[in-house]
Amino acid sequence: MDTQNPSAPPRPQSRTEGKNHPRVGGLVHENARHTERFTVIGNHLAQHPELSLVARGLALYIQSLPTGASVDIKTLASRFPEGRDRIAAALRELETHGYLRRTHERVAGGHIVTRTVSCNRPGHRSRAGEDQAPGPPKKRQPPRPRRLPAVPQPGYRTPALLQQAVDLLSTLRRADPRLLLSATDTEHLAPGVAAWLERDLTPTAVRDALTARLPAEPLYRPAAFLAHRLTAELPPLPPYRAPATPREVLHPIQDCTGCTLVFRGPAPGLCGECRRRSPGSRLAWT
Repeated sequence: MDTQNPSAPPRPQSRTEGKNHPRVGGLVHENARHTERFTVIGNHLAQHPELSLVARGLALYIQSLPTGASVDIKTLASRFPEGRDRIAAALRELETHGYLRRTHERVAGGHIVTRTVSCNRPGHRSRAGEDQAPGPPKKRQPPRPRRLPAVPQPGYRTPALLQQAVDLLSTLRRADPRLLLSATDTEHLAPGVAAWLERDLTPTAVRDALTARLPAEPLYRPAAFLAHRLTAELPPLPPYRAPATPREVLHPIQDCTGCTLVFRGPAPGLCGECRRRSPGSRLAWT
C-alpha cells in the first residue's frame, strides 16, 4: 500500500532559470583605481574586430611610452619574443587602421629617419601628434574681438554735431547702467546718433528712443545693441532736410535751456526768443 509519510521533508523545488539566483561562471571585474603610471585605452582598440592580439598589445605598449622613445622594429623585437616579422606585421596593421603614422624625413647630414606618430583615437589627426610633439608649447592666441555693426552716417559730419552725439551717448548709463560704453564704442556709435539728430530730433528724443524697451536679460555687448537700434529704427529724413546749397550747414535740433521750445543751433543753449529776453542782449526787449 502506497502511503505518504506526512513527516518526510518535501522534495526540493528546482529554481526557475534566471530568477533570484546569481549566474554561474562568466567574467567578474575586480578593479582598483589607478592614480599614477597608467595609460587610458579606448575600447575601439581593445575590442577592435580586425586587429590581431599582437597588434593590440603592441599599440597598448606604444601608447604607454613617453614622447621620443624608439619604436622601430629592431628595438621592439629586442623587447618582445614575437620576433621581427610578427612585429613588422603588427605595425602594418596599426598603420592600416590609423593607430600609427610613419613618415620618412631627411635630417642634417643627409640621413633619413622614420618618424612615428601614435594615434590613440584615429580620426583626430589634427590634434594627435601636435599635442605630443616635442618642443616648446604654442601660445594660445586670444580670440579676436567681434566687429560692431555699421551705423548710419550723417549727411554733414560737423564737429559740433559729432560732439553733441558723443555727449548724448555718455549719458545713456544714467538711464541704465548696462549702457556704459567705452571710448572706442562711443566713437563708433557717434555718427549714428548724429544721423538721428539731423532728422529734427532733440537729444532728449534720441536718448529716449535708445533707452526705451530695453531687454530684461544681460546686455553683454551694449554697443552692438545700440548700433542695431540706431540702424533698424532710424527715422526718415524730413521733407525740408536738404540745404539750399552744398555749403550750407544745417544745424541739429536743440533743447532750449530757458524754455520748452526747440531750435536749430550748433550747440545747446537759449532759443532766439530767450536770447532776446535775456538781460544784456542786444536783442532784449525794450
